[in-house]
Amino acid sequence: MKPDELSVIAERESELRKSFTNRINICCSSGCANLGALKVLKAFEDAVKDLGFEKKCKVARTGCLGTCYVGPAVLIEPGDYIYMGVTPEAARQIVNEHIVNGRPVKNFLYASEEYFHKQNRLVMKKAGNIDPLRIEDYIAFGGYSALLKVLTSMTPTEVIANVATSGLRGRGGAGFPTGLKWSLVANAIGTPKYVVANLDEGDPGVFANRTLAEADPNTIIEGITIGAYAVGAELGYIYIRGEYPLGVQTLRKTLDNARSMGFLGKNIFGTPFNFDLELRLGAGAFVAGEETAILASIEGHRATPHPRPPYPANAGLWGKPTLINNVETFGNIPMIILNGGSWFSKIGKEGCTGTKCFSLTGKVKNPGLIEVPMGITLREVVFNIGNGMLEDGKFKAVLAGGPSGGCLPESLLDLSVDYDSLTKAGAIMGSGGIVVIDDKSCMVDTAKFFITFCMEESCGKCTPCRIGLVKVHGILEKITRGEGTLEDLVLLEDMSNFIREGSLCGLGQTAPNPVLTTLRYFRDEYISHIVSKKCPAEKCFREQEKEATET
Repeated sequence: MKPDELSVIAERESELRKSFTNRINICCSSGCANLGALKVLKAFEDAVKDLGFEKKCKVARTGCLGTCYVGPAVLIEPGDYIYMGVTPEAARQIVNEHIVNGRPVKNFLYASEEYFHKQNRLVMKKAGNIDPLRIEDYIAFGGYSALLKVLTSMTPTEVIANVATSGLRGRGGAGFPTGLKWSLVANAIGTPKYVVANLDEGDPGVFANRTLAEADPNTIIEGITIGAYAVGAELGYIYIRGEYPLGVQTLRKTLDNARSMGFLGKNIFGTPFNFDLELRLGAGAFVAGEETAILASIEGHRATPHPRPPYPANAGLWGKPTLINNVETFGNIPMIILNGGSWFSKIGKEGCTGTKCFSLTGKVKNPGLIEVPMGITLREVVFNIGNGMLEDGKFKAVLAGGPSGGCLPESLLDLSVDYDSLTKAGAIMGSGGIVVIDDKSCMVDTAKFFITFCMEESCGKCTPCRIGLVKVHGILEKITRGEGTLEDLVLLEDMSNFIREGSLCGLGQTAPNPVLTTLRYFRDEYISHIVSKKCPAEKCFREQEKEATET
């Protein structure tokens, strides 16, 4: 594709969108598809055709709007009317009343304005407004203009400087400065160089990366390609878990479209720059989210981590310099290039700029996918965006960072959501999971649940993780059976710290977080289990009580 052709396509597609009086966007992401969204899509297409509005109203499949709990969700433009729980039968009524007669159907309208009020959708801005399988839709919203800009008017050094100025930190969990990582790979000795995008996302209940891939895959591809130009790579890989069939299907189609349009391949935009991307499917191991384990898997080996140094920036894939970033990190790149690093640096808070996508789940009224500015408080997330506790339950804790995250109490609800504040409190950003816990949950049992998950997902390569987690699980099991002692709490803490300090990779280093934070903030529940033989949430001891009753 020649540089001037991009603006021609963008203008043509923009005019095409304007030619329709209305646009009906049906979310067909994994969540809504499982609720019958494809039947709803067909019902809308049939209704528009039967009522003779095909030339005035465009019906399109789109990605996730974020309102996962009210699917199938439908967005009607103009006005951004969101309809919830739409059925095929309701589709005709909505077309007849809203499209034909201009009267929104109130009983299907989404009413929770607070859900979007505190959000700042940047990475997910186009999700729900474009058809992810139509590359032309992406171009109409300025897609690939950032890539054109860097290839025709910026040097790799200028691109990296722009990213560094933005303050963007890796969205995969560790929060390493993106500009610094890119400069390390760019300055590394050795060729060829590679780029790897992490879309493994193994945390249970976390789906932000999957949603981005299903809703706006081109923004990932554009961001990766810009990164490749900056560091001098000609080949890249998107590493995605095989349990994401729709994400895999969408990315495969998008990669084919990008190649056919000339955004991947040889002499992109008529420049000397060559770059191509391949998809690699993982087998679903939680540990495969660790960067050296990803490299091993791509190379055809078992997904187990390796000691560092050397770091992937110097010796990654096949021993060559490799840039590894999470797909959400890459999703930020096009807008940073178009708007400038200084613009991005003013969003969020100092030292932790931009926004972050989170999967908000648990005992909250409005669960779903959210994108919020860094620095927002946990209280705002739970009680404004999430609309408070489900079934008017009482808040007890929030787990921030997935199964390796920390359980934070009510006293920390005003904590800023950023890398440094969460780490100081004993939690982590992780890949973006926030689980809200109510007073019906036992915190000792909660810690045991997540330790069980990490124990089963451990690759077994290093002793502290392989054996230590089993030991920790055994102590927790003992306490929840009513057989624990106060000495066990000291052992539990010592063992957890040993695992954290001695493990080879991030799985073992963060796995003890739920135990350490529940000991730190909910120690009274442990003591109640040990001293009073009583579970405050009445979750534990049931088997023992049942056996005693039968005896």
